[in-house]
Amino acid sequence: MEMEPAAAGKGSSAGGQAAGGAREAGTPQRWEEARTFYDSLTPKKKPKPPKPENAITIAVSSRALFRMEEEQKIYTEQGVEAYVKYQLDHENEPFLPGAAFPFVKALEAVNTQLRELYPDSEELFDIVLMTNNHAQVGVRLINSINHHNLFIERFCMTGGNSPTCYLKAYHTNLYLSSDAEKVSEAIEEGIAAATVFNPSKDVKVSENQLRVAFDGDAVLFSDESEQIVKAHGLDMFFEHEKAYENKPLAQGPLKGFLESLGKLQKKFYSKGLRLECPIRTYLVTARSAASSGARALKTLRSWGLETDEALFLAGAPKGPLLEKIRPHIFFDDQMFHVEGAKESGTIAAHVPYGIAQKQRRMAQEKQTKNSK
Repeated sequence: MEMEPAAAGKGSSAGGQAAGGAREAGTPQRWEEARTFYDSLTPKKKPKPPKPENAITIAVSSRALFRMEEEQKIYTEQGVEAYVKYQLDHENEPFLPGAAFPFVKALEAVNTQLRELYPDSEELFDIVLMTNNHAQVGVRLINSINHHNLFIERFCMTGGNSPTCYLKAYHTNLYLSSDAEKVSEAIEEGIAAATVFNPSKDVKVSENQLRVAFDGDAVLFSDESEQIVKAHGLDMFFEHEKAYENKPLAQGPLKGFLESLGKLQKKFYSKGLRLECPIRTYLVTARSAASSGARALKTLRSWGLETDEALFLAGAPKGPLLEKIRPHIFFDDQMFHVEGAKESGTIAAHVPYGIAQKQRRMAQEKQTKNSK
């Protein structure tokens, strides 16, 4: 803080020299240099956040947004008091970006373009930091957000309690967390949610276009078809899909988020920017195109929705294609697809919904029982 007056003094000196130079040599360029210098000292005015009821609200946990492994280890091994003390002692050290960080930056890049096209519209992404951290830790979180030039004005810090009970009050359209238990709580409350994982390697993602990839069954769609596969096998599944090709599938937990993305895409389309749209969506499904793809596409059509690209893999690994797409986030209900995505450098998010989760829990309970 003591440096600021000195800096201002230097600015005054520079301004005086510029003025003198302009009088003596008649060079307006020096005036422009001085103005640029003073402009750089003026804090940039942040845009006004949209009203929650008009926005697409993305709630992100602090451990999804930032890397907090060291702090979490202290909490686990030494308890909450040591954890809070450590955070206070290090509150001027910004956190490193976490798994959800590139996704949040991409959302803000879309907002920038929307504000340019529609200055008075509040149909924007609104990021809420949702954390069970103690309020005292908030200073370090605020410092980290400012350090990384993020525009996050809404915080929810619950001091050890689960923040999921506040999600509906914040009009949440999507909740991202690194805590699988809290994500499951949100899904049970009917809120789109996913557990975010750090990729195994760093892959550069687009800074100009938000790319979101979705699995189909038990993510965009219900788990109806997966139940057929688990109970009766693939042959019966193919027969079932052919028989019900023209009957739309029920919606899955992420259908609403795809719908929200579609609404924003149409705002760019109406300005003649379909090819330059900063939002691109992908359906990346293990379904086969010929035997079961039509029902998926017809379901989206019946909802008035579409994805920019539809990739039917017929059971092949998803990682290699995701490596080409380089999405900011990929949603899937199967952990083995999430693991494959992570290995390809993709930021993957697990959606704990449907029959696959029941079978996974049963397997975990059986393993726990056998280990006793």
